[in-house]
Amino acid sequence: MTKKLYLPLLMACVVALLTSCSGKMGELSSDYFTVTPQVLEAVGGKVPATINGKFPEKYFNKKAVVEVTPVLRWNGGEAKGQSAVFQGEKVEGNDQAISYKMGGNYTMKTVFDYVPEMAKSELYLEFKATIGKKVITIPAVKVADGVISTSELLNQTLNSANPANGDDAFQRIIKEKHDANIMFLIQQANVRSSELKTAKEFGNEVKDVNNAANKKISNIEISAYASPDGGMDLNTKLAENRQDNTAKLINKDLKKAKIDAAVDTKYTAEDWEGFQELVSKSNIQDKELILRVLSMYSEPEQREQEIKNISSVFKTLADDILPQLRRSRLTLNYDIIGKSDEEIANLANSDAKQLNVEELLYAATLTTDPAKQEAIYTKATQIYPSDFRGYNNLGKLAYQAGNLDKAESYFKKATSIKDAPEANMNLGLIALTKGDRAAAESYMSKASGSKELNEALGNLYVAQGQYDKAATAFGDTKTNSAALAQILAKDYNKAKTTLSSIEKPDATTDYLMAVLGARTNNTSMVTSSLKSAIAKDPVLAKKAASDLEFSKYFTNADFMNIIK
Repeated sequence: MTKKLYLPLLMACVVALLTSCSGKMGELSSDYFTVTPQVLEAVGGKVPATINGKFPEKYFNKKAVVEVTPVLRWNGGEAKGQSAVFQGEKVEGNDQAISYKMGGNYTMKTVFDYVPEMAKSELYLEFKATIGKKVITIPAVKVADGVISTSELLNQTLNSANPANGDDAFQRIIKEKHDANIMFLIQQANVRSSELKTAKEFGNEVKDVNNAANKKISNIEISAYASPDGGMDLNTKLAENRQDNTAKLINKDLKKAKIDAAVDTKYTAEDWEGFQELVSKSNIQDKELILRVLSMYSEPEQREQEIKNISSVFKTLADDILPQLRRSRLTLNYDIIGKSDEEIANLANSDAKQLNVEELLYAATLTTDPAKQEAIYTKATQIYPSDFRGYNNLGKLAYQAGNLDKAESYFKKATSIKDAPEANMNLGLIALTKGDRAAAESYMSKASGSKELNEALGNLYVAQGQYDKAATAFGDTKTNSAALAQILAKDYNKAKTTLSSIEKPDATTDYLMAVLGARTNNTSMVTSSLKSAIAKDPVLAKKAASDLEFSKYFTNADFMNIIK
């Protein structure tokens, strides 16, 4: 009886001894680990992961040291993340101590540099354990499958990005004017013979404009004034009479020349505005005091009296300033009418040197043929080599054609001529296509003023993993990149609107719509969009086959038939 009692007890002690004292630390179940996110995802070119682990009770040897390393494995390669070291209770060190009796929880954060092969991969935890000098084998544990790489579609969506254009400043109609002044003596309104020369010269200008084939008179303005000295009634009558007398003279000349032009007249009794302007531009004594009086008092009589009280300067005002205000200002307003679109297009093709740079750049906007646009911009660089816009716009055409090296060369030539925001923004896009986010950010910091900058910044923010910021920057832009940002920011309704509104949807547009369908549990959207995408680009079938965005469709017959 005694033997039977002691034998089980003895065996239990042996097992306990082997477990706690022999140095064995067995295999760990995947149940002891959770990974956030549950499916790894590429963000800004990185694959971040947070691993929460647990060493169970009566597992961790009091003298053990265990190094845990996250390893992302794929066919033909692997990437190791940041390790963490843990120690038993009897180990002297600074690492996290794990209780033998209670076990212990821990959190590890790791980041992998993304490579495309990671799309079909597995995340393992590898263990390197020692008890004293003895190496203990703990089998690696698989804790996650694969990496969602939707953010990396930026490499494709950038193809449809909109480089900044060097816009022309062409104006069909340019408004011009010609001014002249007929001067009057104090308290007089008659047009003196000495002023008739001015009137005649003005009339000749009117004739020239009227006779020019590319000019058209809008109107003639007559603005008559009296100086702000003397009584208001007198000045009002003076200004009105000066207006009438000047109008009679101009109308007489127009009638004689048989010119039909509208003459608009007005008068100002006391030209305080002109007075202030002349004083501001002068160097007369007490200028600031006079200007202060004008700001302090609004009543004409009070203004005049306060200025007269400044006896030291009033004579200077009377001699130099006030006579300039006794006048009728003549203004000829007219339009210069530019060449027609047909004329510009023909000259761009036959004799581009007859066009100024604005007309030549404008000519490129009259066609949608990239080859013709390229020919025009090439002529612009030849005729106007010091204007950056020709080179920039050639770069834009090369970018849109997929020739990024050629595009970069043109953009750099443009910046060598002028450090323009448009060319810098475009170099930022080039840098993004190369994966150089730092260079892209540097270029775009010099692109303020470019109207396409927000869209370019949206692409940069996607590359940086700032999806909400990217979606805001894109605004209502209808591009693949904008839709990608909205999908990543989980604004699925807006993403659908964007994708549906893209003018020329390509294979990437359709693929993004398929991803959107998967994220919103719309099976028909997944299959129809993916079918269209693969029809345009058969390479996408292979991508879809391993894309974890579609993991729940890997057993769907329709899906599998599409990706065959």
